[in-house]
Order: sequence, then C-alpha cells, then structure tokens
Amino acid sequence: MIVILNRRATPEEIKQASEYFKDYIKIVVDIEKEIIALGGKLHADAERVLIEKGSNQENIWGGGLDLKTKDIDSQAIINMRPNAGNDSMEILEPVIRNKFLEIARKLLE
Repeated sequence: MIVILNRRATPEEIKQASEYFKDYIKIVVDIEKEIIALGGKLHADAERVLIEKGSNQENIWGGGLDLKTKDIDSQAIINMRPNAGNDSMEILEPVIRNKFLEIARKLLE
C-alpha cells in the first residue's frame, strides 16, 4: 500500500506503508508540493502515484526510512538523472537533498 500525505504520518499509516519491508519504508517526496508517498515495493511505484496526482517528475525524489533507527536516507534509483546532473542514486545537489530531508523529517518524525 502507498500512503500519500501532506501532514505528519500516524503510526497506523507507517504500519500500512511497511507491508513490503519489515524495517524499512521507501519514501518519495514532491519537494515542490511538500507531499510524501510512503511504501511500495519500488520507489517508482510511489513516484507513479504522485505523478498521477499531478506532481512533476522533476520535483520528485526518493529515499527511505529505517524503522529501527528512524534514520532517513536520500538514495533511490529514481534519483539517477544524468541529464539533470544527478548521476547517482544519492541526491547530490545539497539544496534539493536538504529540502527532501526537511520535508521527510517534518512528515515522519
């Protein structure tokens, strides 16, 4: 199940989003609209849902939440955009990475 939020996630929503991985949730953030998609087997699943809901792909970035440590990472295959200067799974641009992490922390902590 993919959960879309523009507010802090509830424990129940976190549980719903963790159906594929016991201790990890894939997260995808639209840094322009400040919404987050939680869950799914692949980051691309959540990316597709956000695009269907009107997000622009250029504003969508992925990472994950470690449910044991509560650490948030900014690594996902969907982040690989060589034509946009991001040739890594990690979000390389500090401004974009910081915005991604800021939104993810606000909605997940």
